[in-house]
Amino acid sequence: MITRKRRAAGALGLLVALAAGLVPAGPAAADDEPDSRDSPKVELVLDVSGSMRARDIDGQSRMAAAKQAFNDVLDAVPDEVLLGIRTLGADYPGDNRKTGCKDTRQLYPVGPLDRTEAKTAVATLAPTGWTPIGPALLGAAKDLEGGDGTRRIVLITDGEDTCGPLDPCEVAREIAAKGTHLVVDTLGLVPNAKIRQQLTCIAEATGGTYTAVQHTGELSGRVKQLVDRAADPVVTPVATEGADRCVDAPRLEAGLYTDREKFSEHRWYRVDVLPGQELRASVSVGADRAVARDYGVLLRAVTTHGREIVRGSEAGDGRTDVISTGLRYPKAPLDDDTADEVKPAAETVCLQVSNSFSAPASVKTTPGLPVELAIDVVDGPDEASDVASFGLGHGWWLLGVLALTGLLAGLLWGWISRWRFAVWRTN
Repeated sequence: MITRKRRAAGALGLLVALAAGLVPAGPAAADDEPDSRDSPKVELVLDVSGSMRARDIDGQSRMAAAKQAFNDVLDAVPDEVLLGIRTLGADYPGDNRKTGCKDTRQLYPVGPLDRTEAKTAVATLAPTGWTPIGPALLGAAKDLEGGDGTRRIVLITDGEDTCGPLDPCEVAREIAAKGTHLVVDTLGLVPNAKIRQQLTCIAEATGGTYTAVQHTGELSGRVKQLVDRAADPVVTPVATEGADRCVDAPRLEAGLYTDREKFSEHRWYRVDVLPGQELRASVSVGADRAVARDYGVLLRAVTTHGREIVRGSEAGDGRTDVISTGLRYPKAPLDDDTADEVKPAAETVCLQVSNSFSAPASVKTTPGLPVELAIDVVDGPDEASDVASFGLGHGWWLLGVLALTGLLAGLLWGWISRWRFAVWRTN
């Protein structure tokens, strides 16, 4: 069963859906062309430490339940998925901590799946040693290097990492900070609060999910679901790096981008918008570690001379995994006469992304918080019914309409009141 609301997974799903709506689908002819994307890669990382001997899953040992689940999963792996298997704690039975914390190896290489060979390799495993989750994650990330396809690590364990000070949560953050778009999903076989906290941290740092499972069927079903998810096409963000000021900012085109932003930092990006086009932008900042209760995110569109065009902001109070906001900026088209004589020039719009996150002194502030920025530039609205076509996003239009409405309503109410008073005195 899933013991925690998978808020990070929901946020990731929202971002993917948003990106799918914002990013152009490309030429229609591309649908008839063969898919040139690299095959998705998945590595299953299995805990084979001594504690996996415990017999508390459907009357059998945790190791036996994991093997049975693996057999079910291997039978159902989609043909297009390149799958590998890595173990931790499978080989060293001794008490030497230094040696035990290096005990991780690739049991089956990432590639086209030979189901018989993979099942045979899993069948030979026996609960043995330590629980070096951090080193195993580093090894799995290296196993999945190369290519542009989706990459996913599925970690199955029954305990906390026993090889500190290498914190597996920090390892996950370092993996995410590299911009490799590698997702780590974690499955815990023991409903323990400390285990849940560590595995949740690992998952949320990379946009993955944590699931607690206590039955063999739940384990196999969840792993199948995660492997199938890797095979589904998704929009892969492009790593970028914002600047301290607009003049030095990277120039972005329509697409989905990822960056890292320090606590309470401002970052700048640039987008070119032609007359008659509309800029649509949204940003999401993830809290992948403990943060203070009050927080917010701001997205501003500014001219190169520093005049604000439009802004979007969102604030919150309490625990969050991600906070998002967006904006729209329609640039007026040229007059028909002018358009025939002058080649339209693009306006450079500066986008500022700011956050007001803060954290206790005990929380590490590096690497920065994960940021996803979705950019799209589309043809401007043709219908006057579209609020954006009136320029209400500029702010002053809306203020003027409200002021005029208030004035007229006040005059009307005053006239009615005087008329009623005059009638009362007459009668």
